[in-house]
Amino acid sequence: MFDNSRDLPDDLERLQTLRTWNAMWLARIDRKIAALEQRQAEEEHRRRHRPPVPDWILELNRATGHPQTVHVGDCGMAGRR
Repeated sequence: MFDNSRDLPDDLERLQTLRTWNAMWLARIDRKIAALEQRQAEEEHRRRHRPPVPDWILELNRATGHPQTVHVGDCGMAGRR
Protein backbone atom coordinates (compact mmCIF):
# COMPACT_ATOMS: atom_id res chain seq x y z
CA MET A 1 0.00 0.00 0.00
CA PHE A 2 2.76 2.47 0.95
CA ASP A 3 5.64 0.91 -0.98
CA ASN A 4 5.82 3.75 -3.48
CA SER A 5 9.19 5.42 -2.80
CA ARG A 6 8.36 8.31 -5.16
CA ASP A 7 6.34 10.00 -2.41
CA LEU A 8 9.46 10.36 -0.20
CA PRO A 9 12.32 12.81 -0.68
CA ASP A 10 15.52 11.54 -2.23
CA ASP A 11 18.00 13.14 0.19
CA LEU A 12 19.06 11.73 3.56
CA GLU A 13 18.61 14.97 5.53
CA ARG A 14 14.94 15.37 4.65
CA LEU A 15 14.28 11.67 5.26
CA GLN A 16 15.84 11.96 8.74
CA THR A 17 13.76 15.06 9.42
CA LEU A 18 10.60 13.19 8.43
CA ARG A 19 11.59 10.26 10.62
CA THR A 20 12.23 12.54 13.62
CA TRP A 21 8.91 14.34 13.09
CA ASN A 22 6.99 11.08 12.85
CA ALA A 23 8.78 9.61 15.87
CA MET A 24 7.76 12.68 17.91
CA TRP A 25 4.13 12.27 16.83
CA LEU A 26 4.21 8.56 17.57
CA ALA A 27 5.54 9.29 21.07
CA ARG A 28 2.71 11.81 21.63
CA ILE A 29 0.14 9.29 20.44
CA ASP A 30 1.61 6.59 22.69
CA ARG A 31 1.47 8.92 25.73
CA LYS A 32 -2.15 9.79 24.98
CA ILE A 33 -3.06 6.11 24.61
CA ALA A 34 -1.33 5.31 27.91
CA ALA A 35 -3.18 8.15 29.68
CA LEU A 36 -6.55 7.01 28.33
CA GLU A 37 -5.86 3.39 29.26
CA GLN A 38 -4.89 4.52 32.78
CA ARG A 39 -8.08 6.59 33.08
CA GLN A 40 -10.22 3.66 31.91
CA ALA A 41 -8.50 1.32 34.39
CA GLU A 42 -9.13 3.79 37.23
CA GLU A 43 -12.79 4.18 36.27
CA GLU A 44 -13.22 0.41 36.11
CA HIS A 45 -11.54 0.03 39.51
CA ARG A 46 -13.85 2.68 41.04
CA ARG A 47 -16.89 1.00 39.47
CA ARG A 48 -15.94 -2.41 40.82
CA HIS A 49 -15.05 -1.16 44.31
CA ARG A 50 -18.00 1.19 44.82
CA PRO A 51 -19.39 0.84 48.34
CA PRO A 52 -22.79 -0.86 48.58
CA VAL A 53 -25.93 1.26 48.88
CA PRO A 54 -26.94 1.55 52.54
CA ASP A 55 -30.29 0.20 53.69
CA TRP A 56 -31.27 3.55 55.21
CA ILE A 57 -30.08 7.17 55.03
CA LEU A 58 -30.60 9.60 57.88
CA GLU A 59 -30.90 13.20 56.65
CA LEU A 60 -29.89 15.87 59.13
CA ASN A 61 -31.46 19.29 59.70
CA ARG A 62 -29.20 22.06 58.33
CA ALA A 63 -29.71 24.44 61.23
CA THR A 64 -29.59 22.08 64.19
CA GLY A 65 -27.78 19.02 62.87
CA HIS A 66 -30.51 16.84 64.39
CA PRO A 67 -32.08 13.96 62.44
CA GLN A 68 -34.81 15.21 60.16
CA THR A 69 -35.82 12.49 57.68
CA VAL A 70 -35.15 8.79 57.15
CA HIS A 71 -34.84 7.60 53.56
CA VAL A 72 -34.53 4.18 51.97
CA GLY A 73 -30.91 3.71 50.85
CA ASP A 74 -31.51 4.25 47.12
CA CYS A 75 -34.00 7.12 47.54
CA GLY A 76 -33.43 9.94 45.06
CA MET A 77 -34.86 12.50 47.49
CA ALA A 78 -32.16 11.93 50.09
CA GLY A 79 -29.76 14.84 50.54
CA ARG A 80 -25.99 14.57 50.63
CA ARG A 81 -25.72 15.26 54.39
